[in-house]
Amino acid sequence: MRTDFSTLPDNARVWVFAARDPVRGERADLLLREVDAWLDAWKAHGTPLACARDWRDDHFLAIGVDQSVAGASGCSIDALFRVFQALQPALGTTLLGGGRVFYRDAAGIVRGVDRPAFARLRESGAVHDATPVFDTTLTDAAGWRRGFERPLAESWHRQVAAPR
Repeated sequence: MRTDFSTLPDNARVWVFAARDPVRGERADLLLREVDAWLDAWKAHGTPLACARDWRDDHFLAIGVDQSVAGASGCSIDALFRVFQALQPALGTTLLGGGRVFYRDAAGIVRGVDRPAFARLRESGAVHDATPVFDTTLTDAAGWRRGFERPLAESWHRQVAAPR
């Protein structure tokens, strides 16, 4: 039973998916339509899940489940990943796969690069302590709401970009 993300409790389990490239217009409509249809029917061991999604910055999709009602099973999470795998060709980008660091450049555009490239950006000064970064590793709704985007100096990303 899909609900609005704002109604999920702070301790709701969250999975964050990050699109390598921006997803806009018809492609974003397709993504959200397919995800909503899947969430409307999401069950774990026959029990409907209290779940929601939130879409930000043409890149980031958070899926949340209120585990106090019923928890998502491993099989149901695997099924969600298969939905994304099937959608990726139509979206023209990937939503799965880690290793990328997402940040907002000086013009405010969301960028995603691999860790070595991020470290080089830090060394060159293109990325600095005040550069906003996105924490795609967070696991609860509170983190998504209050800590997803923060300055590099306040994030675990600073370890990736530490001067050598």
